[in-house]
Amino acid sequence: MKISLISLITAALAIFAVTMSMAPPLASAQPEAELAAGGGKITLQGAVNTRDIGGYRTYDGAKTKTGKAIRSDSLEKLTDADVQKLAGLKVKAVIDLRTPGEIQFAGADKAIPGAQAVARPIDDTGLFQQMLAVIQTRDPQKQQDALGNGKAEQIMLNMYTTFISRPESRTAFGQTIKDLANTDKATLYHCTAGKDRTGWLTYVLLRAVGVPEGTARQDYLLSNQYRAAADAALRQQVQQAGLMQNPDLLIPLQEVRDAYLDAAVNKMEQDYGDLGKFLTQGLGLDAGTILKLRKNLVG
Repeated sequence: MKISLISLITAALAIFAVTMSMAPPLASAQPEAELAAGGGKITLQGAVNTRDIGGYRTYDGAKTKTGKAIRSDSLEKLTDADVQKLAGLKVKAVIDLRTPGEIQFAGADKAIPGAQAVARPIDDTGLFQQMLAVIQTRDPQKQQDALGNGKAEQIMLNMYTTFISRPESRTAFGQTIKDLANTDKATLYHCTAGKDRTGWLTYVLLRAVGVPEGTARQDYLLSNQYRAAADAALRQQVQQAGLMQNPDLLIPLQEVRDAYLDAAVNKMEQDYGDLGKFLTQGLGLDAGTILKLRKNLVG
């Protein structure tokens, strides 16, 4: 089986932010009673990890509103029907967190009628280029050396800490939360697969409006479930094309894991002490913005 350059590039892009095809136990054992009312899946043909974060209960018994914040993977493969479905949800802004390199290779988002397109890249620490290079070697030993024996996991852990340590990343996350606070319209935000940058942003967002940590964490882990089939197909394609003898080396890069989220949370607590100080000192949110955010997203 041959594989086109576009497919190769798509594979590398997917590896960077895509989730796994074998969901880890924590994701598959999600508490249905806790999540049943929240994290509503939006079924699209051209994106597999799109969901409304409405319906989650907060500490005080309220719920996050639907039709306000939508998290997603990238939108370049949307069908005409998908576009019309999102337009019907009255999406007024689409915030793209991908880097220019990702967009160049995978393609720009399909335009949503009535929605403003906002480019707000968050650095992937060079992961896209690294993975493209590793796959292109077609060398099993080089791939093992680059990704085996815990190295792939360490790549992910390192990337998650940069969500906290890099000022430009904090600025982008913070501005997106400000945007959500300052509009009562539906906003969609996404990266490539909607799991790492989008996952961390959603985790912080949910916690900021009073959703319990455990619920916010399970929303993060749901990416494994929704991306499972697409990621299985990706690994099969890479193997059948002769690019990798052991595509399972990619699994740690495709998964979301508690350990990855913990890396960001631990770095946040190390640098700022707690979530409240991270919101104000790290993301630049004032008390008024946080109050507006809760008013817009919770009711």
